[in-house]
Amino acid sequence: MTRTPLRPLARILDAREKGENPDAIERENLRVRHEALRDKARLRAEGRLLFMGLVFFSAFTVIGARMGLLAATEPVEPRTATAGAPIVAARADIVDREGRILATNLVTHSLYAQPQIMVDPLHSARELARIFPDLDAAQLEKDFTGSRKFLWIKKKISPEQMQAVHDIGDPGLLFGPREMRIYPNGALAAHVLGGASFGREGVHSAEVIGTAGVEATFDKWLRDPANGGQPLQLSLDLGIQATIEEVLDGGMKLMNAKGASAVLMDAHTGEIVAMASLPDFDPNTRPAPAVKGDPSDSPLFNRAVQGVYELGSTFKIFAVAQAIELGLVSPDTMIETQSPMIWGKHRIRDFHNYGARLSVTDIILKSSNIGTARIALLIGAERQKSFLGALGLLEPTPIEMVEAPTGRPIVPARWPDITTMTISYGHGLSASPLHLAAAYATVAAGGTRVTPTLLKQDQVPVGPRVISEQTSATVRALLRGVVTKGTASFGEVPGYAVGGKTGTADKPIPTGGGYYDDKVIATFASIFPAHDPKYVFILSLDEPSENSGSEPRRTAGWTAVPVGAEVIRRIAPMLGLRPEVEPATGHGITLVRN
Repeated sequence: MTRTPLRPLARILDAREKGENPDAIERENLRVRHEALRDKARLRAEGRLLFMGLVFFSAFTVIGARMGLLAATEPVEPRTATAGAPIVAARADIVDREGRILATNLVTHSLYAQPQIMVDPLHSARELARIFPDLDAAQLEKDFTGSRKFLWIKKKISPEQMQAVHDIGDPGLLFGPREMRIYPNGALAAHVLGGASFGREGVHSAEVIGTAGVEATFDKWLRDPANGGQPLQLSLDLGIQATIEEVLDGGMKLMNAKGASAVLMDAHTGEIVAMASLPDFDPNTRPAPAVKGDPSDSPLFNRAVQGVYELGSTFKIFAVAQAIELGLVSPDTMIETQSPMIWGKHRIRDFHNYGARLSVTDIILKSSNIGTARIALLIGAERQKSFLGALGLLEPTPIEMVEAPTGRPIVPARWPDITTMTISYGHGLSASPLHLAAAYATVAAGGTRVTPTLLKQDQVPVGPRVISEQTSATVRALLRGVVTKGTASFGEVPGYAVGGKTGTADKPIPTGGGYYDDKVIATFASIFPAHDPKYVFILSLDEPSENSGSEPRRTAGWTAVPVGAEVIRRIAPMLGLRPEVEPATGHGITLVRN
């Protein structure tokens, strides 16, 4: 900046010529310079004050906004500060094969208290105990008048309960939104669905997680926002499931059984159309797991998947199918059946004495233990074990349930000849009804391995071949004969050509070894229609007893078979199967009249 001189020479000379005082010029220039300096200093000060004012205004604005936000935020229990993903409350629906709802979500509310802002804690405690009888008024009073700043009261409340709490009028009682899992059909398909509960919880939301069944198996998928709310579609049919559970419950009571299970499977795709286990529970109010006693007595226990039992004579068809496939026997081959069959210190007997010899066909029709044991000896232990493994009877089923690994078959550690013989007629190896369903579908519906699934299939999967189609056709004829002429005669359902096999196995004593004399597992393994199987149906009763006669009758032919026939009679039309004339075998002729 150019500095102006206080005594400019030109003005001084001019002033002297005019007779003026040159000092006045200096004083004037000095005054102007001081005024310029004062203006510059004032502008600098005003700029600094403006900047400081803006800084203080911004700071107080941020602090005030933060204080307002904190005042408007509802309190939560203090937690350790950790980085984590936000709670995802949304959970996809579960539907049956026709799109009908099996599990969905319901918007509700939770109830919590902020004691420090409560107006009348004692009155609120008494009123809450009146609205929620399971709450203790004395404990609530203690909590409300103590040092706690936050208190959960109820994780889920109904709209009616919410209104009742509103009517108390205490500002310290607050509500948080919740999305809870609801099962609109109650106990229907309870063991398949399993149930859900809350995981991580906050005041404004809670994480719904699966605790059992398909809810637990597909938990991650059901909570994944990337699915866009698409429902999980199961292979179950809601109507078929309801019918089977209704008939099964009535049959269990009629036959005085302590439990029952049923599995209906598509014989070609492996889809589980219905699966039931009784007694059951309501997944909306899932009970706590049993901490003592026999786990199988709990309603949470899935007898169809977790229950492994000796399934008795239902296994006989596997020995015969393998022997026919190996070319060791044909349906007309005669087998020695003289009773008893002595093997070392062991004696094998039949339910009745069937004479010296029976054909392979009659061994299945009459359910001869001795005849099946002799066929098993022809097969041998190694081949038998390999065949049962190919049927999936030695490993847990791959069904999409978290309980599936617990249904591991009980396989003998050693496999001597006596074990080969007893396993051939269903003793010495324990498997679940679901194992049995998959194995029957494999041997009777074409001979390729069928894998059970709870997911609806768009196409028929083709598994590895286990037996030939010809052997499978022979198996179907044998199973049909059991119903028309054998031990499952009560299983006939006109128009639907049911084929099947009975199985009655003594229940083992849990402690001390041996078997009960008066307790059995009665099973009816069936296919329909037998000439072209569409479905496999397995029904099992735990400790049944048919008491209409002078003595109790416990065999499957008297207990499980009639119940199974009633189920098929009810569900076959619902499955779209029309009653039809059964095709004649061999050179038979069917007369058709106009």
